[in-house]
Amino acid sequence: MSKTPNNVMQLIKDKGVKIVDLKFIDLPGIWQHCSFYIGEISEKTITEGLAFDGSSIRGWKAINESDMLMVPDPNSAFIDPFMGGPTLSMTCSIREPRTGQPYSRCPRVIASKALDYVKNSGIADTIYVGPEAEFFIFDDVRFDQTVNSGYYYVDSVEGRWNSGRKEDSGNLGYKPRYKEGYFPVPPTDTLQDIRTEMLLTMGELGVPIEKHHHEVATGGQNELGIRFLPIVEAGDALMIYKYVVKNVARKHGKTVTFMPKPLFNDNGSGMHTHQSLWKDGQPLFAGDQYAGLSQIALWYIGGILKHAPALLAITNPSTNSYKRLVPGFEAPVNLAYSQGNRSASVRIPLSGDSPKAKRLEFRCPDASSNPYLAFAAMTMAGMDGIKNQIDPGEPLDVDIYELSPEELAKVPSTPASLAEALEALKADHDFLTAGGVFTEELISTWIEYKLSNEVIPMSLRPHPHEFALYYDC
Repeated sequence: MSKTPNNVMQLIKDKGVKIVDLKFIDLPGIWQHCSFYIGEISEKTITEGLAFDGSSIRGWKAINESDMLMVPDPNSAFIDPFMGGPTLSMTCSIREPRTGQPYSRCPRVIASKALDYVKNSGIADTIYVGPEAEFFIFDDVRFDQTVNSGYYYVDSVEGRWNSGRKEDSGNLGYKPRYKEGYFPVPPTDTLQDIRTEMLLTMGELGVPIEKHHHEVATGGQNELGIRFLPIVEAGDALMIYKYVVKNVARKHGKTVTFMPKPLFNDNGSGMHTHQSLWKDGQPLFAGDQYAGLSQIALWYIGGILKHAPALLAITNPSTNSYKRLVPGFEAPVNLAYSQGNRSASVRIPLSGDSPKAKRLEFRCPDASSNPYLAFAAMTMAGMDGIKNQIDPGEPLDVDIYELSPEELAKVPSTPASLAEALEALKADHDFLTAGGVFTEELISTWIEYKLSNEVIPMSLRPHPHEFALYYDC
C-alpha cells in the first residue's frame, strides 16, 4: 500500500519524531543527507520538496546554478534505528527548482526514466531487480598516501594470515582458509550474530529479507540476501542495505567495505544482479528456449553481452573493480551466458518449475557502483537487445579451464581496466540515451569525472609492489 504525505505526517505524530532526515544519492553513488526540524516539514514540503545547495555535490551543479530541490518519496519513510533522537528518514529524488522538472543527473530520476522507457516500449511494464552485494567486515583499516609513502593495512580476527599471531587472550585458531570461507559454521564463522542483526534491522526498515551467510574469502567476507524489487525500489533497498550493514558493524567496533578487491590473492566482492521483465503481472523471461528462457530473455542477454564493455564503466566504476575481474577467483570475466558456468558473465539460475522465478543473473557488477545508474544501464542494454533482436550466440556450458588457447581466444572478455571501459562507453552509449533516459551531457560528465578523479590520479602514484619490482634497477 502506497504512503501519502498525510500518512507520513501521521507517522511523525505517532512516533514523536522531532527530526526528519532527507537522504539522496550523489553521482558516484554515496548517500548524502540533511536533517530538518519537524517544524519545517509539512504535506506541502513533502510534495514540493525542500531547497538545498547542489554545487557542493560531486558531479552536479556549478556554483552559479546551485539551487536544487530534494523531493522525498513518502513510500521510503522509516524510523532511523541509528539516531539518538526520534528521527524519520526519507529517500529523495532531485528536481530543478525553476522548472520543477526532474534533474537529469539525479541517479534515482534516471532509474525512474528507465522504467518509463520500458513501459512506453509496450514490451513490458515492470523491471524486477535483485542485487546480491558482498562485503568485508574488518576489525582494523589504515591507509595513507603522501609524497614519500603510500600504504594500506586491513585486518580481521578471521584472517588466515593471523593463524600464527600471538594474542593476549590466546589465539583460538578457526581462521577460514583462503578461498574456503563459504558456509562454515561457528566458531569458524565469527560473524553470525552481527549478520543476523544486520538482516533483521533491514527487515524492520521494510527491506524484504531472505538469508545471510559467510562468503568465500577469508578475513570476514559476507553477504545478506534480499528479495527482488521493482527497479527504483531495488535501488532504495540497496542503499538501506549498505547503510544498515555499515552502521551495525560500527556499533560492534568493526568496519565494512564494499570495495571490490580489498585483499590480494583471495576472492573479491561482487554484486550479482538478477533481473527480469514482466507485463500485466506475467513474467516475460520464461519460455521453451535454452534453460527454459523465452526468446525475449535471450535477446535481452544479447543486449547485455553486446554492450558489456561500455556497461561496465557504470556497473564496475572503480579502478579497483578490475582487480576483481581476473581469472581464478570465481570472477565472471567471460562475456558469455550459461545456465551453470559461474565464470560466464550472464548466468541463468536454477529456478524450478515456476515461470515467475525465471530470470537472468548478470555477475559482473560490484557494489562500488551507483545502484540506480547500474540498474538503469543494465535495463537499457537488455532493452536494446530486445528491440534489435540481438542474438547472444551459443551458451558457454563447458569448463572454461578445459578450453584450448585457440578456443578460449574466441570467448570475449571483460575490459581489463576502468580506462578501457570508459573508452568503450565513449564509443558505445546510444543504447543508454534512447528515450532520453541517460543524456549525452551526463555520460560525458561521468567519463570526465572518472578520468580526472580516479583513473589519472591512480596512474600518477607509485605502487608499493613497484618497489619490489624495480627498486634495484
